[in-house]
Formats: sequence, C-alpha cells, structure tokens
Amino acid sequence: MATSKPKKKPKTVLVKFSGEALAGKQGFGLDGDMLEYLAQEIKSIQSLAKIAVVIGGGNIFRGLQGSKQGIDRTQGDYMGMLATVINAMALQDALEKISVHTRVQSAIRMEQVVEPYIRRRAMRHMEKSRIVIFSAGLGSPYFSTDTAAALRAVEIDADLLIKATKVDGVYNSDPKKNKKAKLIKKLKYSDFLKKDLGVMDNTAISLCNENKLPIRVCNMLTKGTLKKVIQGKEIGTQITK
Repeated sequence: MATSKPKKKPKTVLVKFSGEALAGKQGFGLDGDMLEYLAQEIKSIQSLAKIAVVIGGGNIFRGLQGSKQGIDRTQGDYMGMLATVINAMALQDALEKISVHTRVQSAIRMEQVVEPYIRRRAMRHMEKSRIVIFSAGLGSPYFSTDTAAALRAVEIDADLLIKATKVDGVYNSDPKKNKKAKLIKKLKYSDFLKKDLGVMDNTAISLCNENKLPIRVCNMLTKGTLKKVIQGKEIGTQITK
C-alpha cells in the first residue's frame, strides 16, 4: 500500500504578529503578561527553524487611525512605523529575559537603539540561531506591516509565512459578527483576492502568490500553535497556489 510522503518542515519561518495582541485585555499599550507569553511561544520554535518576526503597531498608533483624526496620511504612517519599533524593542526585552538572543532591525535608520535593516546581516543572525525582529515596516508610507512581513519573508528565503492572529484562521465571514461563520481550512491566493476576506491585505497576498510563499493563518492565543504549525500540523487556514 502506498504511503503518503511526509511533509517537509520549513527551514526558515517568518511570524507576523498583530500589534493589538501586545495590548492584552487592556486594549492599548503593552501588557507584560502577553509579552512574556509571546516570548515563550517564540522560544518554543527557536530550535525548529530559523525564525524572523514582524510585529504591527496597532496597540500604540495606526496610520489610518491618524488620518481619520486629521493627521496627514504620510505623517501618520511614519508614526505607526515608530510604534512597531517600540513593540519590537519590548518583545526583544521579553525574549532576552528568557535567554533568547535577539536582534531588532529597522527599515528607518536609528542606530542608537536598533540595527538598520540589512538582508545579509539578518540572515547571518538567523544562521547563528538568533531571532530577528523586523520593525518600521518597509520604511515607506502606504504599506502595511502585512506587506512588510511578506516582502521580508521573500527576501530572507522563508519557506513559510505565519500570520498569527486572535482568531483560528480565515472565515467565510467575520466570526465576531456572525456566530455561524465557518473556518476555511484551505484557500488559493486567487480565491482570497477575489473574496477580499480581509485577514491580510491584498498587496501582501499578491506578493506571496508571485513568489509561491505559503501562508498559514492561525490563532496565536492558543498555546503551542506556532510549534504545531512548524511541525506540519493542519491548524488554521493554509493559503497557497
């Protein structure tokens, strides 16, 4: 009887966290318990693959939110990028407290606090089993941290992009508004774009599509999820060709 081939485990993984997650139950700012939890989750996958992280800044400031308040969109986006640097530094601190060597790289130069983004240096850090946190998005306005995560993942030759959210995956409608919403376990990039499902922005999805980079959308609030995903377990939603 023919046996199915075991799935290849990814060698390089980029995990994208939402900034809102760091706020915990308080809904804004930084929550120490959540930082500690995410640090432990990252530590649990450190030995499984080379790991990079991108984190949003929505717990502190969003560019779109600023434009609604009358702030110039470009100015607001730069403010949001700086928020991601704060989050990256906070996560770095939490990781290093549990003996995980970490480097933060920023798309906006600020050498007194973090390294500038240099692709080869980032890859060298990961070869030495350091966690690399990419911050400040792409350093340009009008691009989301999802797009930054997709581009950085492609640049570092990642085998998998994990979109770690506060829900179990991609649903056919908003599960917060519709209790009957159904989880979609497998999706094609093209179907995601046609249905405009909103979990990630279309630019990020298109970039992954062009570079054949698989995406796994999963719930980061469920302990052990990241480890199971990297080990090949069918959790959340898989987005591929």
